[in-house]
Amino acid sequence: MTMQFLANDFVKVMDTTEEHLFSYSPGICMGEHNRIIISCEAAGNNEVLKNYKVTGLRYGGYTQGRIFISDDEGNTFKKVHEFPFMHMRPFKAGKRLYILGHCGDLMIIYSEDNGDTWSEPFYLSQNQDWHQAPCNVWYQNGYIYLVMERRITDDVTGWPVNNMAPVLMRGKTDSDLTKRENWTFASELPFFDAVDKRELDYIGVPFFWSPEKTYIEVAPKRYMANIGWLESNVVKINDEKHYLYEKNTFHIFMRAHTGMTNIGCLLKAVEKEDGTIETLVETVPSGKKLVYLPIPGGQMKFHIIYDDVTKLYWLLSTQTRDSMTRAELLNSDRYNLPDNERNKLVLHFSSNCIDWCFAGMVTKGETEIMSRHYASMTVNKDDLYIVSRSGDEHSQSAHNGNFISFHKVENFRKLVY
Repeated sequence: MTMQFLANDFVKVMDTTEEHLFSYSPGICMGEHNRIIISCEAAGNNEVLKNYKVTGLRYGGYTQGRIFISDDEGNTFKKVHEFPFMHMRPFKAGKRLYILGHCGDLMIIYSEDNGDTWSEPFYLSQNQDWHQAPCNVWYQNGYIYLVMERRITDDVTGWPVNNMAPVLMRGKTDSDLTKRENWTFASELPFFDAVDKRELDYIGVPFFWSPEKTYIEVAPKRYMANIGWLESNVVKINDEKHYLYEKNTFHIFMRAHTGMTNIGCLLKAVEKEDGTIETLVETVPSGKKLVYLPIPGGQMKFHIIYDDVTKLYWLLSTQTRDSMTRAELLNSDRYNLPDNERNKLVLHFSSNCIDWCFAGMVTKGETEIMSRHYASMTVNKDDLYIVSRSGDEHSQSAHNGNFISFHKVENFRKLVY
């Protein structure tokens, strides 16, 4: 039986092969007059990037943000700007377009001419250590909500996902969002304070053991960091019949690093009467804490949006089919641990953000290193626009791809059953 892909064909937004760079962090939003705005990142070769006009130093290497626009429904793209930060996402608020990311500190730029020209960067923090990926934004009652993640300590060797605190940020859409005072930052709850690992049993987490503040080599050149969370989406549950419904509460859905697949993490952020936002662990009717929950592709960066027409949540994530092969027996093309399969993007929908229905496979790379992952999406009329961190035979690895691809799922609402 032949797989019917939803959008296996693509247009290359950015190709960094000839620059000897990696292509990272694609984000997407719609501007005015049907214009598509895409932000992404070039990184991976300091000798190349240090000579570029606009660069920033982060995680021991240079990185460069880039902005592309399309006025022909994604058939062609042109680069319009470069900027010095990473892990960025574009969004519209009021009469402006913004791109928010970080280079250690939070940084933001804006456009007042529909993306043709962009401002210099503004700082929203000072001397802090932030993280994220191009996850979603949420609009409600004249405000925009999004999540960035702050690294609380710097005493972790390797991947520090156990000391990240997802921070919900709220700003009025008609305010100047380049000013920190126009944002409200939720309280910080890092993983190591939210999760008592002594209580984790019977669910196989962590799948591989690792020390508290470092990592172990599970198999040659395959490493397990301490468990944690990262790459956070914000969701509002407005159905009063939902067990998790609270009038002034948002939920944060996160990628879970456990060594296993299809598990995500959850927190809630409660807007208080004094205007502050408190980050808390969710509980279920039994009184038990709800931090881990099933999410298709929850082991990798995923993206959630809400569609007002279908009244459904849509989930774009990475499918795995081979996470139980012993690490030492994996094909050399597999990136790191068995749960790190990265070449298949799938789409799901849900009425409640818990029970996910499979809508279809969006796209698939032909081999392990031909990745289709870390994708973002937005709705344009009847279609779903998707940008993917992708690779071909020239990729260094499944993680380090060499181009950003644009995909279009036409009439996506017909997938509902």
